[in-house]
Amino acid sequence: MSVLRKRLGKVCDMDVLTAHVLSITSKTPEPECFVQLLEYLGAKRSKYASKLHKVAKHYGPQLRDDLATIAENVTDAATQSGQNGEPAVEVDAQGAVSLEKLLSELDRPARLYRRTLHPYRLKVKELRYVLQLAEDRGSQEFAKKLGEAKDAIGEWHDLGRVTRSGQKVVNGRPHSKLWRQLRRITDEQFNKALAITQRMRTAYRSAKRRQLLAGRCFNQAE
Repeated sequence: MSVLRKRLGKVCDMDVLTAHVLSITSKTPEPECFVQLLEYLGAKRSKYASKLHKVAKHYGPQLRDDLATIAENVTDAATQSGQNGEPAVEVDAQGAVSLEKLLSELDRPARLYRRTLHPYRLKVKELRYVLQLAEDRGSQEFAKKLGEAKDAIGEWHDLGRVTRSGQKVVNGRPHSKLWRQLRRITDEQFNKALAITQRMRTAYRSAKRRQLLAGRCFNQAE
């Protein structure tokens, strides 16, 4: 599944980048560069799709059998747990410790800039997944702020990839209006993503930092 996920991810990435190009450069003063950029992304997508097809053909039959077996085992385990009156899933005590660690890492690094912003998104993404499992309102409100930061950083990162692709397409034409347009939009999105992330960090620092242990969840300061 890991191999398939990575191959599929590359194909999806090309779809996302193509959508960005179509949305931000549809009125470019250099239509020939615009078409070349779309062709460049399309060629990469075709290459990744071919590799995905080969991997799916190789792993598909065995993977389907494995998933069917796993589904049966999970069903049997759930049925047996229900008959014994025992919970089907036990809470791992280490999970609470890991969650507190994730919360504490929101303050690091102290300063966010281009090189550190996207790695920071991975922390935000992981913490958001954990908080979404909580049921209290405070956790969900903060998870929403994490989601906004995650999406904004992700969009900036995608636009950066589009810009780098555009640079390859217009190689030898450093004054290309298309490339300048892509750079400007990417810079604007970076500033937006940084501002949203900083607001999220400020909200976290001003809140009461309570451990998410024994059912206690993150709550906003009153």
